[in-house]
Amino acid sequence: MDGAEEMEIEGQSLGSTSKRFGIKNSIQTNFGDDYVFQIVPKNDWTSMAVSLSTNAIKLYSLATGQYIGECNGHSSTINQISFSGPSSPHVLHSCSSDGTLRAWDTRSFQQVSSISAGPSQGIFSFSFGGANHNMLAAGCNSQILFWDWRTKRQVACLEESHMEDVTQVHFIPGYDDRLISASVDGLMCLFDTGGDINDDDQLVSVLNVGTSIGKVGFLGEKNQKLWCLTHIETLSVWDWKDERTEASFEDARSLASKSWTADNVDYFVDCHYSVEEDRLWVIGGTNGGSLGYFPVSYKETRAIGPPEAVLCGGHEGIIRSVLSGVPGETMDKHSIFGWTGGEDGRLCCWLSDGSGTCQSWISTLALKSEKTRRKSSRHSPY
Repeated sequence: MDGAEEMEIEGQSLGSTSKRFGIKNSIQTNFGDDYVFQIVPKNDWTSMAVSLSTNAIKLYSLATGQYIGECNGHSSTINQISFSGPSSPHVLHSCSSDGTLRAWDTRSFQQVSSISAGPSQGIFSFSFGGANHNMLAAGCNSQILFWDWRTKRQVACLEESHMEDVTQVHFIPGYDDRLISASVDGLMCLFDTGGDINDDDQLVSVLNVGTSIGKVGFLGEKNQKLWCLTHIETLSVWDWKDERTEASFEDARSLASKSWTADNVDYFVDCHYSVEEDRLWVIGGTNGGSLGYFPVSYKETRAIGPPEAVLCGGHEGIIRSVLSGVPGETMDKHSIFGWTGGEDGRLCCWLSDGSGTCQSWISTLALKSEKTRRKSSRHSPY
């Protein structure tokens, strides 16, 4: 990578216990006018994969940002990427609106397998699991498809539970035969995938969120609860075992904005949960490229508090993906708090400032396009 460019920006005081820091340097790369969809780490945290709107996946060193290589083959939007488990740590999986789910060897950057969902199907999400750990589930156009990933043979198709695109499928950690799906139709469905899979016998329960669902994730003791972010920026927490809502924040964006004296939240990127602390944060962003980690109280008191970490100065537009720890923690010995990628084509690294009390982080690396970034409305394939 060429054209390193130093950019020193003064820290801006936000109060007695926090500062906001700007980008320190920038490395030019070849993203062009394209942007980052998702960032995921390899299991040993030595490298990370980055999906781009060019339908390519690029790999970088997580510690230094050095370019390693790239995987090409998809012909449409890449909707999810994920590394395999410890048994095959070099294998990266990806699914796309081109209707394929592919596996890549990240040592050679070559495709090693491909599964097709069939004509006119897009794959928006996938998950590995099952009672025998041999099942691959994929969320498609109103269907959930299942394969035995060892033989690549399709074993089931659920087509009556959802009416619109299935944006999320997750085998529940600790409950290998239980699968949660979420859809644009506003429903989350729980399935028991043991035995023969069909719509009549395997549907355990349905949770009605009421609006198009973007992301879900798990939290709580034994992962018995889940959080849900929608495409209209609402947040809810559910107990999927008891089939009830723990908390619903229809005005989540406004609550987060009111608690953030320095800025307003325009959208939510993700949620992060700390098992050790049993705490949940919702990550809100601004159109100008700042991020805040907002603590969510969902038990006795229901509230969204002021941001406990603020990332600013690295991006010039909407942020699409966050790879990080939780406020107060770093990911490795290099004091890296995390990486972010967005619609400005930048991939930014954030370091702890080392103060111990500061709620902000310093952006020290940005892999940036050579062209002036265009500003557009938020793109959301889902």
